[in-house]
Amino acid sequence: LLWQAALGCRVAQVLMQYCILANHYWFLVEAIYLYKLLIGAVFSEKNYYRLYLYLGWGTPVVFVVPWIAAKYLKENSEVGCEGWGCCALCARALSPLPQINLLIFMRILKVILAKLRANQKGYADYKLRLAKATLILIPLFGIHEVVFIFATDEQTTGILRYIKVFFTLFLNSFQGFLVAVLYCFANKEVKSEMKKKWQLWKLDH
Repeated sequence: LLWQAALGCRVAQVLMQYCILANHYWFLVEAIYLYKLLIGAVFSEKNYYRLYLYLGWGTPVVFVVPWIAAKYLKENSEVGCEGWGCCALCARALSPLPQINLLIFMRILKVILAKLRANQKGYADYKLRLAKATLILIPLFGIHEVVFIFATDEQTTGILRYIKVFFTLFLNSFQGFLVAVLYCFANKEVKSEMKKKWQLWKLDH
């Protein structure tokens, strides 16, 4: 029973590490995809779609598999799963991502600002639109991760540590919900389609 519990615990830890990495690498995919749309790049959607899948789902495997091998060879003598929950893997694999996403984020804002300024007559409130776009892009790209990028667990103590943990857990937990609301349910086309479906359902019933 002990080895079964240890195995289940380790499998859960591996899945958790993989999901954390995949979540952050999909931030990068979203950033790249949106940037290509904004600059009007001509590309084959099919070819890039496969590349996006490899980047989002495949890249975490590159980090997780060696980590599993290292843990199995060096720390497999433990009965439980002590040591298997270490987040050093995520720290190493994710360290460059916030900076990359921040750079793409700044480039996208620059493109949006240029487009809005070019159409100032059509968009008199372009500064407000830019601010709205900035706030909407933050949860999509995971830019909130940059806030605590230099505040590691070893450096944060006391109240600062609690603040970091609270914001990290809160934003990561509700990020999917925020993205769904902002990019799906608040979208005019989506709302129009949902309204049509609702009207059809009422007519059928």
